[in-house]
Amino acid sequence: QVRLVESGGGSVQAGGSLRLSCAISGYTYDSYGMGWFRQAPGKEREGVAAIDSDGDTDYADSVKDRFKITEDNANNILYLQMNSLKPEDTAMYFCAVDWCPPGPRELWPEEYNNWGQGTQVTVAS
Repeated sequence: QVRLVESGGGSVQAGGSLRLSCAISGYTYDSYGMGWFRQAPGKEREGVAAIDSDGDTDYADSVKDRFKITEDNANNILYLQMNSLKPEDTAMYFCAVDWCPPGPRELWPEEYNNWGQGTQVTVAS
């Protein structure tokens, strides 16, 4: 029932910016967690940024102060603004939504059951 569609990925040079979008439909969660996750070849999926229905956000240390997660509540769109991109940010980026997990676990991929198909972000040096 829940559908998530990511867009906005692409190839940029180090120091550049991208804004990822995730259109979400088919859910009726009053209390929810939404997040962006990424997976690079040979690595496990990791949490990048999350936001919950209270507006609280959480970021991985590696992207703090560079990325910002926001939500367009009226149109059910989740955004990830990515600035000062580094080659190590290269990965497939996924968005996810579920009933709000406990705060300390909002960046844990295993807390989410609803996922988009992913959008590739490639950062060249």
